[in-house]
Amino acid sequence: MNAPTGRGVVEGLPDWERCAVMGVVNVTPDSFSDGGHWLDPTAALKHGVDLAAEGADLVDIGGESTRPGAARVDEEEELRRVLPVVRGLAAEGVLVSVDTMRARVAEQAIDAGAVLVNDVSGGLADPAMLAAVAAGGVPFVVMHWRGFSHDMHRRTVYGDVVGEVVAELRVRMDAVVAAGIPPERLVIDPGLGFAKLAQHDLSLVAGLADLRALGRPVLVAGSRKRFLGQVLAGADGAAPPADRRDAATAALSAIAAYQGAWAVRVHDVRATADAVRVARAVTGAVTGAGAGAGAGAGAG
Repeated sequence: MNAPTGRGVVEGLPDWERCAVMGVVNVTPDSFSDGGHWLDPTAALKHGVDLAAEGADLVDIGGESTRPGAARVDEEEELRRVLPVVRGLAAEGVLVSVDTMRARVAEQAIDAGAVLVNDVSGGLADPAMLAAVAAGGVPFVVMHWRGFSHDMHRRTVYGDVVGEVVAELRVRMDAVVAAGIPPERLVIDPGLGFAKLAQHDLSLVAGLADLRALGRPVLVAGSRKRFLGQVLAGADGAAPPADRRDAATAALSAIAAYQGAWAVRVHDVRATADAVRVARAVTGAVTGAGAGAGAGAGAG
């Protein structure tokens, strides 16, 4: 198998020369995997620093759960949750991404030190988002999105999931660029688990080459998600709980990294940092870069 080359560079962020690792800090009471663990700002700040020490290149801070069926939190509460953590981590020298669908949260997070806006709606949820990110001068993650969490299960109908996701992302990319965000600052995300069934998610992972053909770096965010639980389900059909899906997440991360993903977004950073280093070493061996290719791709 030929290893993909050139996972892409995002203007305004380092070139890590391997698949980057984005650590997750959910400052929420109701996220599907770790809701409530890091709701206290002091605990969230410490966790973010720990993730960076374990090998996270970026730490993604979110104050609103986007799990299936989740109700939206009001804007003031989201700001209250997110800003102290963004500000504190930036002061510690951590590269911070903010996971938000609201322009005002994005604006204030950028002012507090965030270097990337990760909007799971791709700018669709808040009409002011694209102008805010353009003015802030930071990169933007455009995720494939078909609607809010409370009813996205109704939008899981696809004929050709890879082809349709690619086509819908292309439309969003064009809109984002037209709004003033340079294409060099765009990252795309297939939106695993968002208006997708398990087979759709697996097909998108298998079809990363088609997503990469859009010409922008790809973020893969499958950590602990339902489709991994279904893959791991026992004979009785019972899936392991979210916090027992980290080995599967590391396997997914290695596959994504080998296929040329720009970054993977995960809860358990240490295992994935190791996984992407192994993927980098194997890629180096296939492309003739030598056995030392993984040695310089450390987790820190």
